[in-house]
Amino acid sequence: MKLFRICSFNLLLLYLMISEDHSGSCLDAVWQLSKPSISHLQAVSDKRSLLASWQLNHSSLEDVIYEIQIGRTENHIVIYNENMSVQSTDSHEYTWTWTSDLPLECVDHSVRIRLLHNHSVQSPWSDWKTNYGNKTEDRAEIFPIQRVLREGTTATFCCVPPKGVNITSIRFNNSNQSLISISDRVKAITVHNVTIPPTLIDALTISCSDDTGNVRVIWNYISSPPQKPRNLSCVTTDVTTVTCTWDSVHKHEVDDHNRKTHTLHIQNSDQFPFPCKQSPCTFPAVPQLEEYNISVVVRDQLGGVTEIYSFNISERVFPVVEFDRVSPGVTDSTVSWFVQGNLTRLNLLCQVTTNSSSTTEMRCEHVSGFCSSKLEHLLPNTRYTTRIRCSADGRLWGERTPPVTFTTYPLVTLDVWRSIKQQSDANNRQVTLLWTPLIPGSAVTVNIQNYIIQWTQEGINQSVWRDSGQTQAEVSIGPGQCDFAVQTVIRGGSSIPAHITVLQRKDQKAPPAEKRLSSSISAAGFNLSWELHEAATCGYTVEWCIAGNAALSNLRWVKVAQGNNSLFLPARHFKAGCRYTFNIYGCRENAHQLLEAQTGYLQELKSVPSPRLVEPVQSTSSSVTLEWHYNEDDAAQPAFITGYLVTVQAVGSDKLSGHVADLFNMSVADPHTKSVTAKGLQQNQEYTFSVSALTKEGPGHAASITVRTKTDYTAHMAKILTPIVLLLCCTILLWPQRRTLKSGLKEIFVYPAGMNIKIPELDSFLQETERLPSQKPEECISCDIEILNTRPFLIETTQRDLEPLNTPPPSPPASSLLLSCEAYQMEYCPQLWDGAALQQTTCITNRTYFDTTEEDPSDTQEIVFPDFKPSFELFESLPESCHVTSGYLPNEAI
Repeated sequence: MKLFRICSFNLLLLYLMISEDHSGSCLDAVWQLSKPSISHLQAVSDKRSLLASWQLNHSSLEDVIYEIQIGRTENHIVIYNENMSVQSTDSHEYTWTWTSDLPLECVDHSVRIRLLHNHSVQSPWSDWKTNYGNKTEDRAEIFPIQRVLREGTTATFCCVPPKGVNITSIRFNNSNQSLISISDRVKAITVHNVTIPPTLIDALTISCSDDTGNVRVIWNYISSPPQKPRNLSCVTTDVTTVTCTWDSVHKHEVDDHNRKTHTLHIQNSDQFPFPCKQSPCTFPAVPQLEEYNISVVVRDQLGGVTEIYSFNISERVFPVVEFDRVSPGVTDSTVSWFVQGNLTRLNLLCQVTTNSSSTTEMRCEHVSGFCSSKLEHLLPNTRYTTRIRCSADGRLWGERTPPVTFTTYPLVTLDVWRSIKQQSDANNRQVTLLWTPLIPGSAVTVNIQNYIIQWTQEGINQSVWRDSGQTQAEVSIGPGQCDFAVQTVIRGGSSIPAHITVLQRKDQKAPPAEKRLSSSISAAGFNLSWELHEAATCGYTVEWCIAGNAALSNLRWVKVAQGNNSLFLPARHFKAGCRYTFNIYGCRENAHQLLEAQTGYLQELKSVPSPRLVEPVQSTSSSVTLEWHYNEDDAAQPAFITGYLVTVQAVGSDKLSGHVADLFNMSVADPHTKSVTAKGLQQNQEYTFSVSALTKEGPGHAASITVRTKTDYTAHMAKILTPIVLLLCCTILLWPQRRTLKSGLKEIFVYPAGMNIKIPELDSFLQETERLPSQKPEECISCDIEILNTRPFLIETTQRDLEPLNTPPPSPPASSLLLSCEAYQMEYCPQLWDGAALQQTTCITNRTYFDTTEEDPSDTQEIVFPDFKPSFELFESLPESCHVTSGYLPNEAI
């Protein structure tokens, strides 16, 4: 049919071209296109768009092109022109939409169209079809008004005044804008990139002022277009309903002026869409449908978006749990619950969690009824909270239930210890049981009514009761093994009896020697350690108390688990200066054996008492022996005694002089040695002795005593008897030659002529020399008389060194008593015989010694001179008539 029309059209055209007559008028008549007509024109989309429609009646043409024009105002000022191709089909109505940047209420908008063929044949324009703007009579109007504008776009606002009134200004959010003339009366403004203001209401204001002084103010709103829902997810709690949730991404909800609508579609079913207000959205499950394909459509005044989601309903089960009850116990409790919905075909797994961070996981077999779980390893008398959640096949865990609180029942346990004391009767022992109640937890106050003490020995059972305020009991037992049990009686709870065994007397070993603690002590406390014992199958018990304090109220103990051999005891439980004894017991089937004993101080003090000196004190002329009493092993001492310090000070001496003879110390390293002898002391001198006990921190308080050394009379007797003995020996030796000696002395003491000196007799001379007065050191004269013969030399007398009979006392030093002397010699040899009779020459030599040391007037030391010692030398060749006398005469003898 179409091909036939094309062929007919071509034949007709050829005929007209070859025809000569009326060719032009015929062509015009045949190809004159008819005038189109717009059948309908209206404003849509809040009067922002024009919708125009017209009939297509040119079926003979293959394609049709329409030219469309938009005219504004009454003058039809063309603001838009477009050529639009429309495919030629059967006769029908065609619709075209145009969106204006200016609100349609501002001015008139008219539309007209015409038909074009090959851009050469045009139909006449249709009549203008007009959409009239707003006509105001009494006041100016602003458009758009109370509309929702898209955020980030360009907006145009117009002000339409009454007839005869001119617009003077238009303000946007109180800011003047440049005016745009739309017509003679209508003015407009354009605002680019409209943003949401940071105010409580997401709105903007436009005000219009005219020359009459009137001001018109209107509101418009700004919003963002809808966005796709995020994190879309669907779950079911009972497999009968499905709940879908998503995250809303709307920035503002603008006071419901741009309210968004949500619609859920099940695309793979014939179900109607489900309208939803907001997330979550719930809809009934489709029977026998496992796989779901859903879409969520969000719309508002600015547009719409769609999000798609698929899931398997059996994999999206989210069980909901409800509590039934909690049955508490002492150390365990039973929790029961039930699960909503019919989940019998699912494998249900549940978790029960307490506030102690413990979780119990179990499978719930009877899902149609109740599920229960037993919570174990709980503390007595403690408040707990528990929560439950379940999962289908472990895929998705449901929400935890609200916490449920319960309290376990109270329980009282006892920490029991014992102290054994042997009585005077060897077969009886006194056992003191001590205990400390342990009440774990603090949920409620536990009222202890009393205690029951039971013991069994040799098949005999006995018991006693103690009030709740007592924590010890004394029991007398025999030498055999005895088993004790202590239990509390409480109200509204239970207690577990504590057991302890006392071994028979013959199995008790002697206590071990105490070891002193040193390196294990610090300012923070005691670090105790001991050797591991395989026999200690139930651990160890460390017992301590203040040494020397027999009161059991000071007894403390700590249980140590098996395999541990160390214990730290903080310093807050101990005092400085107190000696503590730690006994380590090994436990074996509730029987305890003493393994080690350790003693020490948290901090030793040096303020120990002073020793008690023993009087009278033993002394000699050069030594003093001190003795004292001291209890170095006394447990009341504030420190361990390591020895003693003895200080010796000469009375009257200066302690600052620095001389060892004035002040010196002696130490005794053995604390059990309580005597010391000070030697090298001066005779007849007073000394002060101080004795103090030594500790690790230093010497303690000192005990002092003053002692005078004795006088050494033996030395004085030696000084007196030595010259007498020497003189007696000389007299005995020289007595046989007394005549020769006498005559020789007479010849010797002959002075030269002219000196007018009388020659005394020897006897009288010796007597006179005994009475000669003492001289000063510088007047000391020593004479040596030598008799020389002309014959060969037979005898020679030399001066011998004089040694003191007695050693001077140690103080002052002997070095301070030395004198410096120089010797001067004068010789005179008189002729005492004639040369014919006896050819010998006699020479008298006189040596005089003078002191060259200046005497220091400030030196008050006593000078001691040695005694006189005569010296003789005899030779066999000496004739009998010759006597020689040689020696020194000290100042003491002159």
